[in-house]
Amino acid sequence: MSEEYFHGAQYKGTKNFRQQDVRTANATGFGAATDDYAERGIDLNEQLIRNKPATFFFRMKGDAMRDAGIFEGDVLIVDRSLKLANGKIIVAILNGELLVRRFHKNFSSAFLIPENNRYKAINLAEFSDFALWGVVTFSIHQV
Repeated sequence: MSEEYFHGAQYKGTKNFRQQDVRTANATGFGAATDDYAERGIDLNEQLIRNKPATFFFRMKGDAMRDAGIFEGDVLIVDRSLKLANGKIIVAILNGELLVRRFHKNFSSAFLIPENNRYKAINLAEFSDFALWGVVTFSIHQV
């Protein structure tokens, strides 16, 4: 028992494999000519998630970000490991409430800007209980 065994995550993604590495069974014993040129399927985990432990999914409620292309019922992919930056769409905690807004900072103050004319911008200088929850990286919209 001198060997040490290390256990990793069960799911390792599909980046290590190409379609040609995956064995296929066929009844005739001959592979199709197109098998040599086939590409593997799209793994949405690889495409949409950069940092798995820090990534969360939210369902959008409300229409405050309508003009940014985020609608009621859309699924938001939020990464908590990303830094707050000017112009990013974020999930913020303001007085205990989660809000999805665009962050804007100028020389003197910071604002949470809605992407809908029905809502007003929120000046963060007026609130003492503000925290960044995460940065929205993708929005999945059903057509």
